[in-house]
Amino acid sequence: MKRTGIGELEELVLLTICVLENEAYALDIKEQVEERTGRRINVSAIHTTLYRMEDKALLSSKLGEASEIRGGKRKRLFSVTSYGLKSLQEIQETRNGLWNDIPAMVLKTLNS
Repeated sequence: MKRTGIGELEELVLLTICVLENEAYALDIKEQVEERTGRRINVSAIHTTLYRMEDKALLSSKLGEASEIRGGKRKRLFSVTSYGLKSLQEIQETRNGLWNDIPAMVLKTLNS
């Protein structure tokens, strides 16, 4: 399987969709990412990221039911694909390997 390099925001969005148990809506994703990172993110950046990851086959989407709150418009709901999960696992393994290889002296300095 070809590895797909993803950026930090893409990783955060993928993880957030997993936390939201798939079928995640862009605004819910934005709010969760902001809450967990303490950073403000423009919803258009979330949309751009979602569609880019869908093009990379990391996500799939479907239209949800229409809602009166949204004036009859349907929400686009995103789910992580098996390829997206595989990419997250590769990222986690890489990060864990790097953290495990940091000498104890350096970690002690980081924690001081």
